[in-house]
Amino acid sequence: MRDSFNEINITPLTDIFLVLLIIMMVIAPMLDQQGLNLAVPEVVNKEQIAKDTKIMSFAVTNDNKYLFEGQEVDVNDLEKFVSEHTKDYPDGLLIQVDDNAEHGAVVKLMDSARNVGVTSISLAR
Repeated sequence: MRDSFNEINITPLTDIFLVLLIIMMVIAPMLDQQGLNLAVPEVVNKEQIAKDTKIMSFAVTNDNKYLFEGQEVDVNDLEKFVSEHTKDYPDGLLIQVDDNAEHGAVVKLMDSARNVGVTSISLAR
């Protein structure tokens, strides 16, 4: 008669689990390296900015209106307005933001500037 098979050999199963555990331990630290690389801006006072720089200066008010040199700019004409004035102000854009202005209003101005080719954008409070 044949001997019956009463036990299951779990040695190969244990070997597979140990290999998977080692692979996960090696890969896990690499997964935390994802994210955005951001350059932290330096704090600069207005007095430190050279007098010969030509920076376009916008203000975003508490009621989310855009002001350029005291003149209100319509939201729909924002990108067109920035593109018309970029050649006069080649050194970038300075956005002065009131404390209660909405984040979306500031981002809209930043996106409009990026779309027309402005590469240097600064924020002020």
